[in-house]
Amino acid sequence: MIPFFRKIRKKMADDNKPIKYARYAIGEIILVVIGILIALQINNWNEERKTKKFEDEILYLIGQNLINDSISLSSQLFQAKRAMTLTDRLLEEVSKKNYGDSLNYWMGKIIVFERFKSQSSAFEVLKSKGIESITNKELQMGLISYYEQSLFNTYQSLQDVEGSFNADWIPVIKEDFSEFNWLDYHLPTNSKAFFEKHSSIVLFKIYKNNRAGSVNTLQKSLDEISKLRVLIRDYENN
Repeated sequence: MIPFFRKIRKKMADDNKPIKYARYAIGEIILVVIGILIALQINNWNEERKTKKFEDEILYLIGQNLINDSISLSSQLFQAKRAMTLTDRLLEEVSKKNYGDSLNYWMGKIIVFERFKSQSSAFEVLKSKGIESITNKELQMGLISYYEQSLFNTYQSLQDVEGSFNADWIPVIKEDFSEFNWLDYHLPTNSKAFFEKHSSIVLFKIYKNNRAGSVNTLQKSLDEISKLRVLIRDYENN
């Protein structure tokens, strides 16, 4: 295209010999400027294409990570809710002085803790590249909220449950239990004596309260994941 402009400019300059060189110089400057502008525009197009490609790919990977998080968090939430429900049932039976074998199996689901590790590798890549790579501001802020705040709260609440297990239950298990099978059943040495101790009942109630905190944070994280997946899906469809 530039050679074409150059031919036109040369012909126009030749038609008026006295100002030939002035026209020629001005024409050269204009052609250089046009060339620079075209090169800059092409470079901008290439950068925009690369940015869009990265955004598409990273959001797809983040979406996959969020699916895995959702599956894992849902499992943790189910176990925590089940433990709370079984705690209520256990306390009700104990209040009636029913110390049957069912309580041992319920304790197998109550006296436990859950661990969770987020699949956050794609978000870490995004952070290294720059969160502003995500052009949708609502999605950008949602990702920051989930990965920087909600996950922290989730980890903290689950650690509180695990901490209570280690600090409160482990000594009791060593002292008062003859068998302890993880997620299966726990057998006190003397069920009647164990369940009639006031400290045992208080311990179940404390542990349930800790679980209630984890249920709330797990549910909030799951809600945020749902919103993020909708935003990502809307982005992909546009």
